[in-house]
Amino acid sequence: MEEQNQLLRRQLSISQDHLMSVMSDSKHNGTLPENYGYADEHSTRCSNKVHEPDVPKCDVIHVAIVCAGYNSSRSVVTLIKSILFYRRNPLHFHLISDSVAQVILQTLFSSWSVPQADISFYLADNIVPDVSWIPNKHYSGVYGLLKLTLPKVLPESLQRVIVLDTDVTFATDIADLWKFFNKLTRKQSIGLVENQSDWYLGKLWKNHRPWPALGRGYNTGVILLHLQRLRELGWGHLWRLIAEKDLITMLVTSLADQDIFNAIIKQHPYLVYNLPCQWNVQLSDNTRSELCYTEVTDLKVIHWNSPKKLKVKNKHVEFFRNLYLTFLEYDGNLLRRELFGCNNTKTTLKERELSELNEEDPCYEFRRARMNNYRTHLYFLDYDNEPSSDEFDVTLVSQLSMDRLQMVEVLCKHWEGPISLTLYMSDAEAQQFLSYALGSEVLNARKNIGYHIVYKEGNFYPVNFLRNVGLQQVNTPYVFLTDIDFLPMYGLYATLKKSIQLLNLATSKKALIVPAFETQRYRISFPKSKVDLIDMLEMGTLFTFRYHVWAKGHAPTNFAKWRTATTPYKVQWEPDFEPYIVVKKDIPEYDTRFVGFGWNKVSHIMELEARGYEFWVLPNAFIVHMPHAPSFDIAKFRSSSQYRKCLKILKNEFVKDLNKYYGKVFDTEK
Repeated sequence: MEEQNQLLRRQLSISQDHLMSVMSDSKHNGTLPENYGYADEHSTRCSNKVHEPDVPKCDVIHVAIVCAGYNSSRSVVTLIKSILFYRRNPLHFHLISDSVAQVILQTLFSSWSVPQADISFYLADNIVPDVSWIPNKHYSGVYGLLKLTLPKVLPESLQRVIVLDTDVTFATDIADLWKFFNKLTRKQSIGLVENQSDWYLGKLWKNHRPWPALGRGYNTGVILLHLQRLRELGWGHLWRLIAEKDLITMLVTSLADQDIFNAIIKQHPYLVYNLPCQWNVQLSDNTRSELCYTEVTDLKVIHWNSPKKLKVKNKHVEFFRNLYLTFLEYDGNLLRRELFGCNNTKTTLKERELSELNEEDPCYEFRRARMNNYRTHLYFLDYDNEPSSDEFDVTLVSQLSMDRLQMVEVLCKHWEGPISLTLYMSDAEAQQFLSYALGSEVLNARKNIGYHIVYKEGNFYPVNFLRNVGLQQVNTPYVFLTDIDFLPMYGLYATLKKSIQLLNLATSKKALIVPAFETQRYRISFPKSKVDLIDMLEMGTLFTFRYHVWAKGHAPTNFAKWRTATTPYKVQWEPDFEPYIVVKKDIPEYDTRFVGFGWNKVSHIMELEARGYEFWVLPNAFIVHMPHAPSFDIAKFRSSSQYRKCLKILKNEFVKDLNKYYGKVFDTEK
């Protein structure tokens, strides 16, 4: 981990050195202005060098962020990565979020398990009425006004907090920003960086009428709030009074909370402390951010305050872009480092279980994989699905890695219903997936697909963990449990809903089997009906799934009977049976001791048998497995005798656990 961090620091240093060299040449050639470095009435403000005592290493730094919606839950991760990378102090994040972002971020941070980084959530829905009366045309919507409410919303015991927009990136330790609280005079309660655009000067276009501001005004992407002083001042009454007065003439806010903060400072300038401009270098069109610094090493916080992000114009945008992309794709697992010397880290249950494992055990790596705390980002893209009103709606649940990504578009053409997909990826691969999805017309047209990212960790593919994540996020009564390399027959979604109703799944313990077939050809004319499929079986272009390598896995489906069946028929469970099934969503989860290849589905079907489920084969439904290169895990299974031995040991342990829990008698040797 430390080697990775050192490598990143070297890369950033090289980028800075290169940029400084370019700047030096530019100065020598006379291509930089003589007043470079913001040489005007504000130059002393922006070039201040602060040499304050370090923040004591165990002092907690509090950070507040308003984060609402799917997109902001992604951008806040990049911000927090940059903070964690440089930090030397314990942190406490206060996240004001809507119900969507709260679910996502609670799961993300609990699974991230960063030591000495606490999280508190405040439901934005409860606060919105305090600001929803303010007309606002900023793209952030009503959530862009919530920073005004922080002295009221945050705990009374909290005296100071750093407030950040989600589109900022740190290039230094946040403790250096926290030090500025010590420089505030008795009356100063708000620390801000001057606005670097001409917005508040009112000269951008004819009849441009900005809200009142002091000089160039202030940008609220980075704020120091002395909460205690603001409460004593009657902040809630003050900002509302000024907002109501100015709205009489302004009618609407253009820059959300920033307009109101500036109107307050215009009337009460004693409240503001001028932060050096390096603490909020604002990158958008029409800014003077290039005049804020002479050396990129002076930069502290970069603010991408534009929806266009990386397309903004700036002389050194390449450096800014590289810094941002570095943290965007940086492996978040490397940020789980302890801060030694502060005795406030609690040992988790998983850590205790991990310490009890025997590292001399030949199957230690398998047992260790089960203990991994996989960082999980739910709903990585926008999601909007209301279950149908017929009470028989069904969600397709599957999982995949980067090498199966091309299957998603094809799947969408075969299945129009809701889908819950869990993707196992690195941070960098997740960004590649994001670009792929946003550039796909097929995927953009579908909002009923929940994409959940589980970040890579360890040496095994955690297939059952991934399945459980997808299963947990289903909001329909029923699920179709399948694998990503299968294509459903056309119309399967409607067929399954009818079958669920016909076989009365709501009040019975039944698992409906969708028979599985396969082709060994990369290009086939997909069967349009059961008749087409049977013809292709006769022609040898399709086969029953795994008939030649693992017949036991699907033999109980009784494919011979299926050929002529016109009504659902019941089959008996047999050892090693692993069909693809439709069931109520409240079934037991998959056993996560099984990672990589082998026994991951078999164990799940076995537990359903132990619970008394009946297995019914659907006569007019099918899925077809498409060919692909073997996975890394199946290659390990085939090449490693130790892998196979460990899998057998895990299987026997699972069966013993099943027998103990359910009182069933399963033979551990079958």
